[in-house]
Amino acid sequence: MSFLSSIKGSDATPEKVSLEGYIDMLSLVERLHRLLLDVIKDEFERLGVLDINAVQALLLFNMSDNEVTAGELKSRGYYQGSNVSYNLKKLVEAGYMHHQRCDMDRRAVRVKLTERGARIRKVVSDLFARHADGLYREGRLDGSTVTEMNLAMQRIERYWSDQIRYIY
Repeated sequence: MSFLSSIKGSDATPEKVSLEGYIDMLSLVERLHRLLLDVIKDEFERLGVLDINAVQALLLFNMSDNEVTAGELKSRGYYQGSNVSYNLKKLVEAGYMHHQRCDMDRRAVRVKLTERGARIRKVVSDLFARHADGLYREGRLDGSTVTEMNLAMQRIERYWSDQIRYIY
């Protein structure tokens, strides 16, 4: 049973998206992102890790064990150009990442997590695991609801991407 069906009944007809509903959704996405950064920041303050900010910790988490270039991080859609370069530089300086010039293209720099960076990634991963478990235990979300939400957000992402492509 879909999320929409569970709310309205199995024979529900999709209703048109209202401007107000769409704007509410946009505001919620923006607020959720800011709250996510605050949650990460609070976790690091609680642990006494003060030399890294939430955006940088999230960047380390999203990199996982991959070796990537700044351009690859930008193309994945996670970060803006200047934001990536600045944060990568700070993470290398703080010892969370190792960087090396590419042999093929000396202009490009490949980065990967150091052991210290991997520890930060684990802190964020453990935080997210606790949250996923807590949302389920408290009856706020279950796996099928999260799946439906992810599908809806992926459709929005594709729609917005298509809008950008057709502008030019």
